[in-house]
Amino acid sequence: MATWQLQEAKAKFSEVIDTAKKKGPQIITQRGVKTAVIQSFEEWEQSQQQEKRTLLEVLQSGPYIEIPLPPRGQMRHRKPVKF
Repeated sequence: MATWQLQEAKAKFSEVIDTAKKKGPQIITQRGVKTAVIQSFEEWEQSQQQEKRTLLEVLQSGPYIEIPLPPRGQMRHRKPVKF
């Protein structure tokens, strides 16, 4: 990945786009801080398709945690608050 300063990327925007198509994502920096990435539409679209998951897939991919629950009807309830 090549890095471009913002001023240079503005001046050579077409070149930045062409390079992103040919060589992959291009990093844009602003005052020395990485701020943005320019990448080809095809590459972006592929990354979006890979990240789409159903809620069930997201939940199943998480860690399995056993939550101890008291038997039904044996939970203590708080007394109602009187106003």
